[in-house]
Amino acid sequence: MMSGESYGRFGLDDDDDDEHDGPGRHINPPEDPWNLIYMALVLAGVGFLLPYDSFTIAVDYFQERYPGTTIVFDISVVYVFVAFGAVLLNNLLVELVPLNVRIIFGYVVSLLMLIIVSFFEIWWPDTFPANISYKITLFSVSVVAFGCTVQQSSFYGYTSMLPKRYTQAVMTGESTAGLIISGNRIVTKLLLDDQRINTMIFFVISVAFVFLCLITHIAIQKTTFIQFYLNLCRTNEDTDDLKRITLEPSEDVILVDVPNGLGGAGSVNGSYGGTVTPSDSTATFHSAATLPISASIDPIDSSAPSYRVEHVIMGRMRGGYTSTYTRSIRLWSAIKRGVVARWQVSRNIWQYMLSIALAYFVTLCLYPGIETEVVSCSLRSWMPVIMMALFNLFDFIGKVLASLPYDWTRRQLVGVSLVRVLFVPLMMLCAGPRTSPVIPGEATPLILSALLGISNGVLGSVPMILAPTKVQDEHRELTGNIMTFSYYVGLTLGASVAYGLDDILGRPINNLCGDKVHSLQDVLKPTAFTEITTTTSTFHFHHHLLLNISEGG
Repeated sequence: MMSGESYGRFGLDDDDDDEHDGPGRHINPPEDPWNLIYMALVLAGVGFLLPYDSFTIAVDYFQERYPGTTIVFDISVVYVFVAFGAVLLNNLLVELVPLNVRIIFGYVVSLLMLIIVSFFEIWWPDTFPANISYKITLFSVSVVAFGCTVQQSSFYGYTSMLPKRYTQAVMTGESTAGLIISGNRIVTKLLLDDQRINTMIFFVISVAFVFLCLITHIAIQKTTFIQFYLNLCRTNEDTDDLKRITLEPSEDVILVDVPNGLGGAGSVNGSYGGTVTPSDSTATFHSAATLPISASIDPIDSSAPSYRVEHVIMGRMRGGYTSTYTRSIRLWSAIKRGVVARWQVSRNIWQYMLSIALAYFVTLCLYPGIETEVVSCSLRSWMPVIMMALFNLFDFIGKVLASLPYDWTRRQLVGVSLVRVLFVPLMMLCAGPRTSPVIPGEATPLILSALLGISNGVLGSVPMILAPTKVQDEHRELTGNIMTFSYYVGLTLGASVAYGLDDILGRPINNLCGDKVHSLQDVLKPTAFTEITTTTSTFHFHHHLLLNISEGG
């Protein structure tokens, strides 16, 4: 059972104007000189999304290596489903595994998998048969998904303890990751014709960026700014925990100082050792330091076991010996408090949870899967690369716009997220039927990709930024983790629906555009274009010459 004061902390009667912009508002916090912490957290957002983007943006390489497969859909679905499981696990382990350990774990896993894929999938592509290599690629994606998602969920809990602009910094970093990786792919594809070599360079650059993000994260952990906010939130949480000690196996009993006249048989000198219900408004909590060693509880039921207070407190404060039974009671009490805390926080921020889930549901229905299925006989293999680059560019712009001072209400966020569902049928009309799309050409799908990106940037950021401001300081990390869970619910459902949308389009048609198509790379390289044109003209000249000779014969 939680006290009446506990319910108030979750702000069930919260108003949209009642925001808590960071802990310690009554204290002068340290400053962020030259916005270095802000930029470091932008890099953090780059670090945990860039590995996934590296796989999806290299769509041209994977489609060429595994023709006729659903490799892009498979990468997306494997990543999202493993990530969803990782979010659930992270929410369970958030109190057990240190925050910094979870974050560094994600960086290390990403680095190892990107290096393995770079060498065994790209540099030495014939090391394994194609079907085995396909599975190794998906396995690498799944490992990256697990590490990066534990890291991402931890980062949102981490930044939720800081002022809200730092949550926006991490989300801007996510979009920056897409922008960096798209630019990286375009440059490497333009400069080198060899698909294997330019993809290898592409992945090596990704590894370098992730390593830079890891070093930056380690560097800022000891800064006064970060330590101030983390310690303040932990102090609030620890103080809250010390108020509640489980003494009975059947219910939580709160050790209080009972004013004169209220002490019972179990009181010591009429002041300590009473038990009260949450409705006892006169009760006041005492810290462990004020409790006498001789204090004890006389249970109402004489058949129930009795515990000395110091056994529980000393085991909690000094990590000393406590009985297995006592530890199990304390663990069960912690689990109950965790469930109640999550339920109360969710009740208070459910509109933000729904909004972010809807936003990412629509995005994953179309990106990266359906967007890569839009065919252009002018841009050819460049079409999916440009579509995703455009999405990432406008997603970045949307993340920046999310930082502008606008008073978004909960109803507005949910409403606009619902309207985005219209993007799904419109993009489908640009991709199907495959032989003759209902909306032909490149202009419409490119515009839709840009609008999808900018709306994803705004609606994927604002709920994540605002939700932690609706709870008290000690629940901000928990709120960040719950919002990340909602985020991945949307991703998982969207990636699942994307498979169904691909089935509606039907099987891909190889060489739909025929020999008349030239790529953007050819257009941008006059020498190569001239060489192709000359070769084609020579072919046609000889062809017509042979026809004339045959007719003359």
